[in-house]
Amino acid sequence: MSGQQSSLKAPTDAGRREQRWRVPAVCLVLAAITFAVFGQTLRYEFIDFDDNEYVYENPVVARGLTLKGIVWAFSCHAANWHPLTWLSHMLDCQFYGLHPGGHHLTNVILHAATVIALFLVLRRMTGAFWRSAFVAAVFAIHPLRVESVAWVAERKDVLSGLFFMLTIGAYVRYVEECKVQSAKRKVFYGLTIVLFALGLMAKPMLVTLPVVLLLLDYWPLQRNESAGELLVEKLPLLALSAAACVATLLAQAGAIQSAEFYSLRPRFGNALVTCLIYLGQMVWPSGLAAFYPFPVKGPPAWEVALTGVLLASLLVAAWGERRKQPWLLMGWLWYLAMLLPVIGVIQVGMQAHADRYTYLPQIGIYVAVTWLAAEWRFSRVVLGSLMAGVLAVLMVCAWKQTAYWENSETLWNHTLACTTGNNVAHVNLGADLLKKGRVDEAIVHDQEALQIKPNDAQAHNNLGLAFFRQGRMDEAVSQYQKALEIKPDYAGAHYNLGLGFRKQGRLAQAILQYQKALEIKPEYTEAHNNLGNVLLQTGRADEAISHLQKAAQLNPGNALLIYNLGAALQQMGRVDEAIACYQKALAIDPGNAPARNNLEKARLQKQRPDEAIAH
Repeated sequence: MSGQQSSLKAPTDAGRREQRWRVPAVCLVLAAITFAVFGQTLRYEFIDFDDNEYVYENPVVARGLTLKGIVWAFSCHAANWHPLTWLSHMLDCQFYGLHPGGHHLTNVILHAATVIALFLVLRRMTGAFWRSAFVAAVFAIHPLRVESVAWVAERKDVLSGLFFMLTIGAYVRYVEECKVQSAKRKVFYGLTIVLFALGLMAKPMLVTLPVVLLLLDYWPLQRNESAGELLVEKLPLLALSAAACVATLLAQAGAIQSAEFYSLRPRFGNALVTCLIYLGQMVWPSGLAAFYPFPVKGPPAWEVALTGVLLASLLVAAWGERRKQPWLLMGWLWYLAMLLPVIGVIQVGMQAHADRYTYLPQIGIYVAVTWLAAEWRFSRVVLGSLMAGVLAVLMVCAWKQTAYWENSETLWNHTLACTTGNNVAHVNLGADLLKKGRVDEAIVHDQEALQIKPNDAQAHNNLGLAFFRQGRMDEAVSQYQKALEIKPDYAGAHYNLGLGFRKQGRLAQAILQYQKALEIKPEYTEAHNNLGNVLLQTGRADEAISHLQKAAQLNPGNALLIYNLGAALQQMGRVDEAIACYQKALAIDPGNAPARNNLEKARLQKQRPDEAIAH
């Protein structure tokens, strides 16, 4: 097989030394180009698009690695079951706190490790050194990798990618041990299963890995066992895949779009066209965006038909060359099989496609194209120069694409520049501008989002927040109510409506909205805090203390929540407990003037004027 032949001459000592150093040298270069492109993310912010839910607004994750957090990680959250990913975020918070640079660093390190593992595993399977190095280099720095690496919430991509490569590496060792009938084969078979299970706990997209292993059996491993034997061998892995599919469907039940929004015909059409779009982006990675709106009517029929013909033609061509060039069929089927879970036939979310979905599938195409190019009768100098040029262009494009992920504003402005009719981009940009106090600009984007999609609950909610900031309380309340008409289980809108009612003096209605928010989201810290304050205001002191205590427990590092609890306790005459709360709040935030003043008053209440005067 081409690329697998060894030299007929025995290598000299100098040659052996050169070969010994080639592998670590290439690994260092792969790590270097990865950090050259993605190292800039170490100074980037979190993005207000899932990063809040996964990290900095998630009190369980933000507390770091705790026993309660470990138990929590193994249940379904954020419409996913990926406990290993949650644990990795908790570990980051343990080491870096909520400093985004540390979280970005972990993503870059995991991606670099995956790149190196790809090179080592591919080289071991094929014996082709430079081809394997080139495939790994393209995978490392292709602009389509940016979303997976630069987005903290996509930790699941880079983490599962590493376990994907380690699983294949363990499987290759298992196959090697089988050939010599070594007892170690059981160890490596068990290791393959364990690593695969860990990969599924990072991201369930790995469910098609058993199919990839069957393809690798065909080429480059070229196993002699029958198809039935190879399939039986994969049964434990297929069982894990089936379990992961069930867990994922249960976790994503609320996020799966029904046929009411996206009928089957547009979904199937979009799935076909997406396969071709990803190939186009691989060759010409321009106009990449964080979100691509789904065409509700689907692609035109002629586009779907033409795409189907092209994809089928590629498959037929690869099948025709299966004996002479087996890598073409293996690479093409790798690509299609790995895309299957995220192709959109079962539509999760509102995107037409996403750059992150190409993270592992396109490796198959890289292998096929690289091995095909190596068969061309070019000199080594010409081929090497061509490959160096490709890598240089990809590095520049990936660097530029990564720069758009610096913060939410740059990301969503770029997304709007690359797409049309993108209500999600308008909503998220409006939310970011509102957070920065640019209320008028935020209103423009919220209204633009509603022009595109009038039944966008989040856009109505965000517009209500902007009106609230401007003191337009009636309009704010109206927008919150519209959001809840569209999405009755929208905890944030219930909470915001409670704020609006409280501002209007409608305390009973405010209490009702806070309670509804907590029914939907029991660990909603802000809702507990505000409900406690309103209950205290209406004389329901015992209930108020219960909710304020819950808020302080959910976010024990928040000085304001602890201060609020102290103020409520002091108002009820529980002065000793109030003093303890003020002291804890001041330990967290020594500049908290209200806590210091109330601590003095509490000490005076306890007839300790000397201490009060000293403070």
